[in-house]
Amino acid sequence: MPTSSLKRQWRIWQWFSGDREMAKRSYGGIIAIIVAMLLIFSYSIAVIRESVGGAIDGIFGPLADIIPFYIFIVLLSTLTAIYSSIIQKYTIDYDKMQETQERMKLFQKEYREAQLSGDEKRVKKLDAKRDKMMKDQLEMSQQQFKPMAYILILSVPIFFWLLYRLNNFTGDIGITMPFFGPHLLSDFVLGPVPAWILWYMICSLTISQVVRKSLNIGGI
Repeated sequence: MPTSSLKRQWRIWQWFSGDREMAKRSYGGIIAIIVAMLLIFSYSIAVIRESVGGAIDGIFGPLADIIPFYIFIVLLSTLTAIYSSIIQKYTIDYDKMQETQERMKLFQKEYREAQLSGDEKRVKKLDAKRDKMMKDQLEMSQQQFKPMAYILILSVPIFFWLLYRLNNFTGDIGITMPFFGPHLLSDFVLGPVPAWILWYMICSLTISQVVRKSLNIGGI
């Protein structure tokens, strides 16, 4: 059966089973993901990329003129770590997620033991329980994708501005990165990944650990 047909049946089942709130959350996540994907696709369209970058430069440009650019990337990555962590904190129920993961592990262990022991009656009983487990697993997956989409919506324009600034104003800027040594920000240092993106990611991931700890949240 086509995947789209299965998805439609799942939405209909959600609606008529009275789980309307879950269906609404699901659609909200899908819409956010579609918008995020469109933003990523627009990355390949030079006119859009330059227009967004130029507009944001009106805000970030004056600061970038007085702060070393690699330091400004650290500031932006800090901003990214903060809003990413806050979005995740208020869109993901981490207690429920951990509970679901534990229940899924126990279920898989129990199901495996029933199969190995050849207990058909027990296997059939667990098969009846599997639908509820899959529903919980699906809801957990939706919780993980939704904040990622919102984070992309905020992060892609920042990347547009960084590209705009690097291409039009900054010239050749050197930086010495951990493990990779001295490079220009425009150099490709990890396959097709330029140094400025790698530096942004290193800073963002490092700072996000501190922010997550202060907000008492886990990782996705």
